[in-house]
Amino acid sequence: MTTIHLPHEAETPQRLYTCWPATAEYWPAPLGQVWPEYAAFLKALLQPGPAGERLSLTVYASTAEAEASARQALGARAEILRRPYGDVWTRDTGPVFVRQGNSLQAVRFTHNGWGGKYLYPGDTTIGQIIADHAGADVIAGDLVAEGGAFEFDGEGTLLTTRQCLLNSNRNPGLSEAQVEARLKATFGVEKVLWIDEGMVADHTDGHIDNIVRFARPGVVVCQAPFGGDDAQARVFADIRRQLERMRDARGRKLQVHAIPGPGRVLDDEGDLMPASYLNWVHGAGSVIVPVYRTASENQTLKILRRIFRGRRVAGSPARAILSGGGAFHCVTCHVPGERRCSEPV
Repeated sequence: MTTIHLPHEAETPQRLYTCWPATAEYWPAPLGQVWPEYAAFLKALLQPGPAGERLSLTVYASTAEAEASARQALGARAEILRRPYGDVWTRDTGPVFVRQGNSLQAVRFTHNGWGGKYLYPGDTTIGQIIADHAGADVIAGDLVAEGGAFEFDGEGTLLTTRQCLLNSNRNPGLSEAQVEARLKATFGVEKVLWIDEGMVADHTDGHIDNIVRFARPGVVVCQAPFGGDDAQARVFADIRRQLERMRDARGRKLQVHAIPGPGRVLDDEGDLMPASYLNWVHGAGSVIVPVYRTASENQTLKILRRIFRGRRVAGSPARAILSGGGAFHCVTCHVPGERRCSEPV
C-alpha cells in the first residue's frame, strides 16, 4: 500500500485557497476594515521566493460586492472565482490535502459549525468545491473536526487538542484511543501528541494552530504570557510544560521555542479576543505572521526570524480579521508541496 504523506507546511505550497469576506453580519468589524487586512497578507504571501518560486492563489467570492473587492485588491495576481460559501474560515470548512503516491487526496471531515456554534449555508459544501478545483480524490474523514485542529511535522507526527477533538459537541462517545486510531488511519501518521486545552476565548474549542506550530520536524513554537494581565498565562504555561515532556514519531525530544504572545487583546466592546502570533501562513520562502499593534510585536518577529533562518518573516495587520475569531492560517487551506523541509532552525 502506498504511504500517505502530508509534507510540513514550510514546503512551498502548490496552491493556497481562501474565501473573501462577503457577509457583513458575520463580522464585528466593518468589511471596510477587514478587506485591506485581507489584501495585505495575501499580497505578502504572493511575493516570489528567493529562487523566483511563486505561490498560486485561488480566492472565492460569494457575492458581486466581494468579487469586485477581491479583484480591485488583487487584480491578476490571483484566480478569483464566484462560488457559494458561508464564512471565510477555509482551513476549517475546506479539506486537508494529503499525498498518496502520485495521487492528491482531499480529506473532508464532518463540519458541524464548530460544535454547533456557527451554522452558515455553504460551509458544508465549499470543501467539495475546493477539492474539485484541485483535482483531488475526496476521502471522508471519520470524525467531526476542522482543519485548524491538526498540525503536522511531515515526518509522522500530528499535534492536536483534547478540548477540541474529544469534545462532546463534536465526537461524543469516542475515546481518545478511538480518535487517535482514526487519525492514524486517515493521515498515515505514526504518533498523535495531545495538548489538553487551547486559548481562553477561542470559540473553536482549542484549535492547535493558535497554540503550537511545528517550525520544522522536531521543533515547535508556542507562546509565553506577555504583560501582567495576560488572560492566557495559565494556558500558555501548561502548553509549554506538556510540550517539554513530548517526543515525536522519530523518538526526538521536542525542541520548544516559547515566543512572547500578544498579551491581552480586546475588541471594541472590551471582550477578550484569541490573538495569536502562531496563526501564520507559509508562502514561497516566507512566513506571514498576524500582528495586532501590541507591544510584543517587534520582539516576537525578531525571534521568529531567528527560528526561520533563510525565510522572509513579515508581520501583517490582523486585528479586524481577528474580530471574526481567527487569523491567516484559519482563513486559508493549501495544497502541499512535495519537497521536504531542510532549513536549519
